[in-house]
Amino acid sequence: MSFASKAFLFHKKLHYTGGPLPTGIRVMNPFLEHPEALRVTKLFLGKYFNDDRPRRLILGINPGRLGGGLTGIPFTDPKRLVSECGIGYHGPVAHEPSSVFIYDMIRAYGGPDNFYNEFYINSPSPLGYTAVNKAGREVNYNYYDSPALQKAATPFIVESIRKLVRIGIHTDRAFCLGTGKNAAFLQALNKVHGFFDEIVPLEHPRYIMQYKQKQKDEYISRYLRAFHPGA
Repeated sequence: MSFASKAFLFHKKLHYTGGPLPTGIRVMNPFLEHPEALRVTKLFLGKYFNDDRPRRLILGINPGRLGGGLTGIPFTDPKRLVSECGIGYHGPVAHEPSSVFIYDMIRAYGGPDNFYNEFYINSPSPLGYTAVNKAGREVNYNYYDSPALQKAATPFIVESIRKLVRIGIHTDRAFCLGTGKNAAFLQALNKVHGFFDEIVPLEHPRYIMQYKQKQKDEYISRYLRAFHPGA
């Protein structure tokens, strides 16, 4: 079975298996909420992963409402899905700054074909979470934003990482996006479960686009150096 086929089955069967969620938090499953997500995910995987080559895993946090929460593809908003991947999308058109950074980085790497030939992006929690803010708007919520959610989601995260590795992932080195809470949690979890020999943290694209946009090219260079140290 190809990498694409195994990854597609992972997403098709995806459902939350953690503990009870804290009051006010809900699970966001794009494959149940947006009919387009499963279709474009299958096309995306077939385009870039239709082989049996192992990849290096890059772990984000959990899907956001405007990117993977719509398309089902981590860090790929509808605009980038069409413009960078050449895959048609029939649904809400949204813009996610993190997706902009990731595809600028992928372009610097040599384009999607070259990048996805070596790397696979997903999340420790491949389903997202949302909460309603004081203004009554639904907003993104990270798995580590409350101790109660992190504790509840941990069994789901452990199960998901194990399944991701079985798709065909190199286990000597993985990467995580976020050098703070996400990195600390994943490195501690890795010490217990031994998923990878090491997890290399990189600044999260959202942080870069929000606070360091003028230095974006430098952060792209940092990513490229981390992916191929000594090159």
